[in-house]
Amino acid sequence: YAALPTAVNITWSSINFKTILQWQPKPSGYFYTVEIHGQTSDIKKKCILTTETECDVTDALKDVKETYVAHILSVMAAGTDNFEEPPYALSEKFTPYSQTVIGKPEIKNYTQEGSKLNVVIKDPLTPYTFPNGSFQSIGDIFQHDLEYKLYYWKDQSSGKKDTTTKSHTFEVSVESTKNYCFYVQGFIPSRRENRNGQTSVVHCTTGERGVFDEYGAEVFIIIAVIAIAVITLAIVLPVILCKRKKARAAREKEPLNGV
Repeated sequence: YAALPTAVNITWSSINFKTILQWQPKPSGYFYTVEIHGQTSDIKKKCILTTETECDVTDALKDVKETYVAHILSVMAAGTDNFEEPPYALSEKFTPYSQTVIGKPEIKNYTQEGSKLNVVIKDPLTPYTFPNGSFQSIGDIFQHDLEYKLYYWKDQSSGKKDTTTKSHTFEVSVESTKNYCFYVQGFIPSRRENRNGQTSVVHCTTGERGVFDEYGAEVFIIIAVIAIAVITLAIVLPVILCKRKKARAAREKEPLNGV
């Protein structure tokens, strides 16, 4: 056993509490067995006598607030008579509740009605289940520690705004004549690390926002000014022409000087 290589580059990879342990190198002539040691829980063996260099340890970490350490044992094949303790490598400590990455939220539906943009989101699910077999969401586990942030901006604009909520709905005031694009991100303010989660897919509203929207308010103002000028001209011009006509008629009626 003493001559067997031990694992190196051990990493935890966890998204929405689905947790994979990875390491190197590929074994040659021996196997790996993973042991998960919790501070207060029993040792759990996973991926026994594997030739892989990764192991799904999700179901060994059900107490998500527990802190765990993985022992990756380098072992010979089963049935080998060797009573020595196999060599092993230790992982870093891992606490799912504070270290799992918050995955992409799902945007359930959205509407833009008048000057209100409404967005409804859905929590990502975890691999853990309730007693009835339905999957727990990250919201079920994090409760009030979980918040969501909505980033939104006018379509084809770079000016981005954001707002946060502890619920699953956003209602923000927007310009009724503009379409808006947005995405959502979960985050946990109480964390020191991994506070911000993965971002959702970007969505954009596509409603008809008025004939002048495509060209902006500036063009609307210019058109309004031109319209006022045309109306003014339509009123003033006949008056001027009428006065000139009367003046000409008056001159024609005057007697010729010296006659």
